[in-house]
Amino acid sequence: MGDLLLVRHGETEWSRSGRHTGSTDVPLTGHGRDEARALAPLIRAHRVAAAFASPAARARETAELAGLHGVRVDAGLREWDYGGYEGVTTAEIRRTRPDWFLFTDGVAPGPPGRPGETPEQVGERADRVLARIDAAPTGPGECVVLVAHGHFLRVLTARRLGLPASAGALFLLETGTLCRLGTEHGRPVIAAWNVGPGP
Repeated sequence: MGDLLLVRHGETEWSRSGRHTGSTDVPLTGHGRDEARALAPLIRAHRVAAAFASPAARARETAELAGLHGVRVDAGLREWDYGGYEGVTTAEIRRTRPDWFLFTDGVAPGPPGRPGETPEQVGERADRVLARIDAAPTGPGECVVLVAHGHFLRVLTARRLGLPASAGALFLLETGTLCRLGTEHGRPVIAAWNVGPGP
């Protein structure tokens, strides 16, 4: 098992305004494209064995602008299905649910085709992604890159570390940043988190 590089896609209008963006395919902003391009030298510092991206255009474009090649789309990397909270901000949700917290409470049911996911369901999906990634061949010093979304990557990190999906709440993840999950003495660790290109 090599290191995992996690890349959150660049900024979108909805990420900038705090709207929950699951299935809605919102494009990158100009700033988001700049964030993605700025990741290229950080990624080039690693030997990449394979790269996978969410089906969302914002993730695929981020991968391309960051200089990744041969990227395979993995539907398992899609963002949390926010159900009835798609496009809604946390502040708006808390007007009727003052104590609501995504990582413990999940979402309100949505329309057919977008029913919503519980934290546990997102965690199970992350486990399946990790099992597939662990089966990908990597040589010594090589890593696998995943380009996806903030909330999903936070849950995936929790699961990689052996924590419940709800522990994803502990890992703030900005747009256009890189994280590295490695190992120490054979156990998963966070080796770098929320790394950007700097000023």
